[in-house]
Formats: sequence, structure tokens, C-alpha cells
Amino acid sequence: MEFSPTRPNQPSAPGDPAGADPRRVLVVDDEANITDLVATALRYEGFEVAAAGNGRDVMLPDLDGFEVQKRLIDRGRPSPVLFLTARDATEDKVRGLTIGGDDYVTKPFSLEELIARIRAVLRRAHGSGPPADRLAFADLEMDEDTHEVWRKGRVIDLTPTEFSLLRFLLANPRRVLSKDQILDHVWHYDFGGDSSIVETYISYLRKKVDPEEPRLIHTVRGVGYVLRLPPE
Repeated sequence: MEFSPTRPNQPSAPGDPAGADPRRVLVVDDEANITDLVATALRYEGFEVAAAGNGRDVMLPDLDGFEVQKRLIDRGRPSPVLFLTARDATEDKVRGLTIGGDDYVTKPFSLEELIARIRAVLRRAHGSGPPADRLAFADLEMDEDTHEVWRKGRVIDLTPTEFSLLRFLLANPRRVLSKDQILDHVWHYDFGGDSSIVETYISYLRKKVDPEEPRLIHTVRGVGYVLRLPPE
């Protein structure tokens, strides 16, 4: 995948359709289902995506990814590149990174991990997004090192459990999280804890994070909770 800037960086966070990820992503794979899956996931996360079916990934019939990367560099197009390939041998990974690739992900892959790696590549290449120790969405920001949280510049005082819950939401913007997932990641209940505790702490968090518009913490009936901007 090749990345390139489209407009100046905005203060919004990844996934915010108002301009959180000011980057274009070119997704190329000879397997149409892979191209469609990755392109759809990236668009959902707020990226501007172009897709193609040849000339990019390793083992493509017309031109492999190594050669494409070399040609991009030769033509003065040093866009960040992430290799997404079925070739998982160490020598292939070393070669891909040595010729200028920024990351190397092998198939089968996790969409969540792939998107996280893309964001990391973009931060390194263009200096975009919050610092590595910070999470942000819209006007909400968290510093994981100092345990500080701000909304529109206003400091929000959270308990340790409220902080952990908000951190899990911020780490998964626009993704609906079930009560079981929240229990497992925040309370570490691997045996199925009392889900009412999730509702209680979501209520606490809303009073502190969402006293003004736009509301960021939403309930998806019958599914769970999600951190996102309300529909316009």
C-alpha cells in the first residue's frame, strides 16, 4: 500500500470524517476480495482510498511489490509503503524493508492490526496524529503517561476505572464494543462478569466527558457502546 498527503494536518483524530486522517491510501492486490475488504475498512476509518488490481503486491502476475517500490523511489515518489503479502520468509521481509518499505504485514492478517500499522506509518512519515503516548478523537484527548484527559481544553478528572474504560473507547474509535469486550479489557473478566457494571461506568463517563455537544459516547441497542461523532 502507498500513502500520500492530501491536505494539511487537522487537529481531529483518526476516524473522524471531518478530516482526522488527512491521507490517501492506494490499495493494490490481485485478489479482488482482499482489495475490497481493505479499502472498505479504511474508508470506514476515514481514509481516502484508491484501489487497483495489479502492479503492487509481492507475487502479483505482472509486477511484484519490490519492483514497484524501486520504481517509486527512482521516480522521486518517496511515499510511505506497507507491504501486504503472502510471503512470510524472513529474507522477503528483510528485502522489502531494505529497499525502502516502511512496514511488512503477512497474510492472513487482522484488519485492526493493519489499520493500526498504517496509522503508525503515517505518523512516522508525516508527523501527523497525536504523540505515541496520547490518544485522541475529535476534541477529546488523553495522555497515557500522565493520566490526564481533556475535552475542548477542559481538564476531566477520572477515576482509574473510568480512565481505563475511556482509553479502551479511544483506542477503538467508531468501533462498536460489546459489554463482554469491555468487561474483558477493562475489568479483565474472562468468565463473564456482571454487565451492569459496564452500564454504570458508561453513565459516569458520559457525565464527565459529554456534558456538552457533540456527544461522543453512544449506545448501540443490543450490541454495545461506541465512541464516534453523531450523524449530521
